[in-house]
Amino acid sequence: MTGGSTWAESADLATKLQSAGFSGMLYTETSQVPWMQIAAASLAAPDLYFTTGIAVAFPRSPMVSAATAYELVDNTNGRFRLGLGSQVKAHVERRYGSEFSRPAARLADYVKAVQACWRAFGREERLSYEGEFYQLSLLPADWAPRKHDHPMKVDISAVGPLMTKVAGEVADGVHVHPFHSMSYIESRLIPDLEAAASSVDRSINDIDLIVPVFACPGDTPEERADYIAQAKRQIAFYGSTPNYAFQFDDLGFEGTTAKIRQKMKAGELDTLGEVITDEMLESYGLVATWDDMADNLLARYGSTASRVVMYLGRQRMQQEPEHLGRWSEIARAVRNG
Repeated sequence: MTGGSTWAESADLATKLQSAGFSGMLYTETSQVPWMQIAAASLAAPDLYFTTGIAVAFPRSPMVSAATAYELVDNTNGRFRLGLGSQVKAHVERRYGSEFSRPAARLADYVKAVQACWRAFGREERLSYEGEFYQLSLLPADWAPRKHDHPMKVDISAVGPLMTKVAGEVADGVHVHPFHSMSYIESRLIPDLEAAASSVDRSINDIDLIVPVFACPGDTPEERADYIAQAKRQIAFYGSTPNYAFQFDDLGFEGTTAKIRQKMKAGELDTLGEVITDEMLESYGLVATWDDMADNLLARYGSTASRVVMYLGRQRMQQEPEHLGRWSEIARAVRNG
């Protein structure tokens, strides 16, 4: 997983990850849009697979997202898939100046509009999409992108039952939230996806799970300390959202979100991670020695995830050849597993 960087830095990291045996890179959209970084990385590392995880949907028209993804898939020879998400209301309305009402229904309509654009780009049908939120009916031949035959995939981020229902009905995959437990995936996410997919005559096997992991490798407590501190801070940050409190409650850690929010109100942002105990980290992260990490990733996610994404470690991988070498062993072992 990577985020904002220069095009040159993106290309440099892609080259290193390709040599190390990683299969791909996932780009978040935070301080930068992801598209140009992906283009630079794909030219530098022609064997890697790329995805957005996620690109923010509502500030862009479905046509813009569809056309950008179609162009990336064409120019990477099929090595890109589009990941979309709704973001939260404050960002969509106050940072992007866009509408946010009924996000689940809007995102379902958005995905179907994107898919309609792709069918039109591929000359499968005339563009004629009439949805609740989006209507698209004009694509003159001179404005249609160059046709290609690579498959197009669109995934969405989903946590709660409404977005999960959308994913099961219309998406090719789900970007699982980094703050998750296997209990959540097995007891909530997969059953909800199965129910939604079956309601429209789809199979759960048609839906990929892309799972970011707080993986904390190291052979000694000192070696793991930085990873563990980062993981605990991120778990606390995500867990401060009231809508995600159920992740704690489901495993018997009731009241954790309230404790985190108390710290935030008190301005104690530097110590948020202290609320997350080692027991919690065992459920929401993965702590292991370098040699055991690949086996543990496969044991936990091998039967459910299409891809596992390493949430942590990008900076050290980029700057420390020895560190990247240890991650290389993990990447190759997981790919061969």
